[in-house]
Amino acid sequence: MNREVLLLVDALGREKNVEKEIVFGALELALASATKKRFQEDVDVRASVDRTTGEFTFFRRWQVMNEGEVEEPARQIALSEAKKQNPDIQVSEHIEKPLGGLEVGRIGAQTAKQVILQKIRDAEREQILNDFLSRKESLVTGVIKRMERGNAIIESGRLEAMLPRDQMIPKENLRMGDRVRAYVWKTDRASRGPQLILSRTAPEFLAKLFELEVPELEDGLLEIKAAARDPGSRAKIAVHSKDRRIDPIGTCVGMRGSRVQAVTSELAGERVDIILWVEDPAQFVVNALAPAEVSKIKVDEEAHSMDIVVDEENLAQAIGRTGQNVRLASELTGWQLNLMTMEESQKKSEEEATRVRTMFMEKLDVDEEVAEILVQEGFNTLEEVAYVPISEMQEIESFDEATISELRSRARNALLTQAIASEEQVEHDIEDLMKVEGMDKETARLLAAKGVGTQEALADFATDDLTELTGLDNERAKQLIMAARAPWFAEAGS
Repeated sequence: MNREVLLLVDALGREKNVEKEIVFGALELALASATKKRFQEDVDVRASVDRTTGEFTFFRRWQVMNEGEVEEPARQIALSEAKKQNPDIQVSEHIEKPLGGLEVGRIGAQTAKQVILQKIRDAEREQILNDFLSRKESLVTGVIKRMERGNAIIESGRLEAMLPRDQMIPKENLRMGDRVRAYVWKTDRASRGPQLILSRTAPEFLAKLFELEVPELEDGLLEIKAAARDPGSRAKIAVHSKDRRIDPIGTCVGMRGSRVQAVTSELAGERVDIILWVEDPAQFVVNALAPAEVSKIKVDEEAHSMDIVVDEENLAQAIGRTGQNVRLASELTGWQLNLMTMEESQKKSEEEATRVRTMFMEKLDVDEEVAEILVQEGFNTLEEVAYVPISEMQEIESFDEATISELRSRARNALLTQAIASEEQVEHDIEDLMKVEGMDKETARLLAAKGVGTQEALADFATDDLTELTGLDNERAKQLIMAARAPWFAEAGS
């Protein structure tokens, strides 16, 4: 019998292309599962198979728990009792007792067989997945084997993958037997079914299709810098040439559009705009908005946004149908794009100039004429007036040395006053937060700086949201929120 076990393990390992240790592990798990059925209680059993002789050994196990924490006596034991058998035992370890003279029985053997087969199937599936992932392939081409709740199960050789409904191109009618190509989106090792999840809507799928059609991309002469898609409708890709002799756009388009047409056919007619990537963000945005012509761009580095000014007749084209063109351009470039006409731009500039002028008059205690000069010279903040190199201010013809010195001094004083007021506000805010049990000043300052200035505001937060906002660990955030909610529970109990 024992020799037959060893032969079975060896045969299964070879047939299913899985390591013998995995088969042994499955066998031990199956034997333990079968043996547990001989007990009326829900016990913990461990089976051990000698790798050399094939001999079975069974053990009943109890997990060591702290005093007073034993909830399942059939599977758990108090630390004091465990130490009587093994003085060195620690909490969470196991005490074991050999089980001798046990027969698995017919039902147990059937259970063991089912467990072994399932574990072997899981191991085989894992091996197939690992073999695929080791090849670092990004695309899967296969046949739809079946449809499950709108999701397509695709078979590619021995590999089985799933294309979810929401990762299919809209209006695409896929059926059983259709041959499909898709991008390897992610792996789900917790899934009982196919672990490889595919996508036909991911921007990466578009890039990989171009790599198949354009040899220069695979050779590294061209590079796709970014891609954005409205699946099934329109897409944009940004390409860059590492060889000045190669036209990146023309190369991707191909002779008479053959290369881009091949990609479009695979994507159910999705129209692809090929954009020239450049390092200058403003020029890149201009390229991305083509064919609309841009008149003017204002870049806001801090907000990572751009105001794009176009003529009235170009506005509709720049926006695109349902905002598609500007949305794709924004996704492609990574910048927030605000489209406006020349008239809207002038109005916005005037409003901004008025705001800055008023701020200078109030904070620097100067008249409108001085404030206007600062605005016209490009100054927008008190920090710029206070700390810009003095040589730049000396170039302003309207200001002499004394005026420049006075303006810089007033700007620094205004900034100091703001800082003090801000600090006082924080101190005021943390007074209420310090009423929360377990709160310390450092955490209270952090919360106040993030806009959480009262106990009530803290109580309204969910743990995940507070962790994301402040960087506090999950346990600390939960503790503070529950402490802040203490008055709620007190009111409910009274």
